[in-house]
Amino acid sequence: MFYGWILFGIIALGGWIVSATLQSKFKKYSKVPLDSGLTGRDVALKMLHDNGIYDVQVISTQGMLTDNYNPGNKTVNLSEGVYHSNSVAAAAVAAHECGHAVQHAKAYGPLTLRSALVPTVSFASKWVMWVLLAGIFMINTFPILIWIGIGLFAMTTIFSFVTLPVEIDASNRALVWLNTAGIVRDSNKDKAKDALKWAAYTYVVAALGSLATLIYYIFIALGSRR
Repeated sequence: MFYGWILFGIIALGGWIVSATLQSKFKKYSKVPLDSGLTGRDVALKMLHDNGIYDVQVISTQGMLTDNYNPGNKTVNLSEGVYHSNSVAAAAVAAHECGHAVQHAKAYGPLTLRSALVPTVSFASKWVMWVLLAGIFMINTFPILIWIGIGLFAMTTIFSFVTLPVEIDASNRALVWLNTAGIVRDSNKDKAKDALKWAAYTYVVAALGSLATLIYYIFIALGSRR
């Protein structure tokens, strides 16, 4: 159990470093303007149209780094700091989210799998902590309960790892398009790549953290048998 806490500490520290670095990078590259003057909205629309996608809306949403693509209503939702900005950071984020729209249009396998898992994972996320807490309290009288909780948590962990190739592929699509479309000049290519790289790291840390937590609960369940 001691080593489990060390593992948690390392992952938590890694998560904090990645999150802080991502925010720092975004803030830094938000001050670097695109030569073209295109805003995040402009970049998103151009990437969609260049890929033959005309049925996806680009809208503004509140918050910072709350950008996402919603396949349900086919909208690319860009945070205000991305939607209106003409910076390298805004272009990278907008292109990444449009990368998901391209995946959706092309029926990209991992995205299709992730979408299929959403209902199950939503159910698991809603109940998992309650079931695990009850399972820990009743571990000696009703041990199967904690294993049910572990099963629910395993679904969220699987979802985290399925998300990894989806996010990495979206970033790769974004970077290729930003370069070929001439959105970022040679002097800014590395900045866009750096921003996308650190964004991807957040998903890696989240997946590893979920796996470490799953292993921790398994150790608790196995320890009750001794």
